[in-house]
Amino acid sequence: MVTLKQLAKELNVSISTVSKALNNSEEIGKETVRRVKELAALYNYKPNKVALSLKQNKTKTIGVIIPDILNYFLAKVLFGIEREATEQGYNIITCISNESLEKEINSLQLLANGSVDGFILAVAKETQVKNETAHFLKTINQGLPIVMFDRVANDVLCDKVIVDDFEATYNATKSLIGEKRKHIAFISNITDLSVGKLREKGYLKALSETPGLKSVILNIGKVEDPQQKIKEFLQQHTNMDGIISADSSSGIIAINTALSLGLKVPKDISVIGYTSKAVSNHSVPRLTMIRQHAKDIGATAAQVLIKRLQNKVEAADFSTKIIKTSLVKADSTL
Repeated sequence: MVTLKQLAKELNVSISTVSKALNNSEEIGKETVRRVKELAALYNYKPNKVALSLKQNKTKTIGVIIPDILNYFLAKVLFGIEREATEQGYNIITCISNESLEKEINSLQLLANGSVDGFILAVAKETQVKNETAHFLKTINQGLPIVMFDRVANDVLCDKVIVDDFEATYNATKSLIGEKRKHIAFISNITDLSVGKLREKGYLKALSETPGLKSVILNIGKVEDPQQKIKEFLQQHTNMDGIISADSSSGIIAINTALSLGLKVPKDISVIGYTSKAVSNHSVPRLTMIRQHAKDIGATAAQVLIKRLQNKVEAADFSTKIIKTSLVKADSTL
């Protein structure tokens, strides 16, 4: 593989001149830049990224840690991160924590050893349940900034990108109240997560503002069959006429289960859930959804981190960006 030294020797210029020409330095004349680039292209010259990163103390690489690659929302966030990073000249390395605290810690340690300049991550479920933050603080103290998205550790001082979980669920519940629904349930399989707690609070707040409405909550455990639990729930609460789903699957299951029990959607029962357009199409009628704009979350997280890496913000000036959700009406509500 040809080197800068070889290019310089053949062109009878200094190594510094070749390097500056390849980087379009204004110090180098246009004719010299042209000659250098033509010879580099002829020999298919590629810069040694490892050597370059050692020299600049920068890898131009971002570490991304997500809890579940099969989660459609998280996959779309990852897409947004990768696209924005690429546009700004950064690469990404992705690790999957599989909701494990140990794997999250191992991923941080692995990439913090000179492989990346900073991290974008959503906190693993086990980490939130155990309220562990020491590994995040250790990473930040090493000089590697962290941007958390969606699931965040509130006690950690770092940049965060979140959605308006409380407000979105509050507004969705108010929408069902506006349909004159009198018995609105809240169904969730993410009750242990920070976002699940915020969504439940939004639901409860909306009900508390309307006299006579009482909360009915179904929390579905990890090892429980969601279809069976929701079926038993609807059979037990035969007067249920509205459902708010806090996760991406329970709303779809609720619609299909209600139909199987002879209920008409939305005549007898309206359903709203957190999901994406692609997933909402998996039910007939289509689910009215709270859309989180996952790609925007990813792009914003990447922008925030890259600005910090480029020293465009004060060291202690941490921000929390709130991405607004959208209530997208479909056929499961009036």
